[in-house]
Amino acid sequence: MSKLIGKNIKLRALELTDIDFLYDIENNDTYWGLSNTQTPFSRYTLEQYIKNAHLDIYEAKQIRFAIESKKGQTIGMIDLFDFNPQHLRAGLGILIASDNQRKGYATEAIELLNDYAFSYLNLRQLYVNINLNNQKSIQLFEKLGYQFVGIRKDWILNKGSFKDVAFYQLINSKINEENIL
Repeated sequence: MSKLIGKNIKLRALELTDIDFLYDIENNDTYWGLSNTQTPFSRYTLEQYIKNAHLDIYEAKQIRFAIESKKGQTIGMIDLFDFNPQHLRAGLGILIASDNQRKGYATEAIELLNDYAFSYLNLRQLYVNINLNNQKSIQLFEKLGYQFVGIRKDWILNKGSFKDVAFYQLINSKINEENIL
């Protein structure tokens, strides 16, 4: 699908060859506060997740893509979650491996996923929750047109303390009440 291919990266379905990357990321407890993970994942569980990743977004309510560099290296993941076809919205999550950050990959991946979500899935809005301490992510999403909506107080319990998160939305202005009814 050409909508998922950019200048420097492409978004593609997860493959069993991604198991080592996924295992390392999902079991790195520094990311757990972002992903609501509370326990490590076994390789078997992750293999089953990849094998079931073929499920339609309407059935699974989520979809995850590997972010692959032009060199064929898996450098991150991006996903839509809490997909709600009734209200035409989904959450967006992204993770770029630390050795590939600050190279423009996240910007390109989000732009590709925004386009996919708005033109292919016909969503009205995407949203993100960002830890207030994560200024790099806040700047990234603001640069991409996401609008600050508010603060979700004590939204995440991480390592024994509650954290506030900033809530951002990107509205697809091409879809409004006249287009739906």
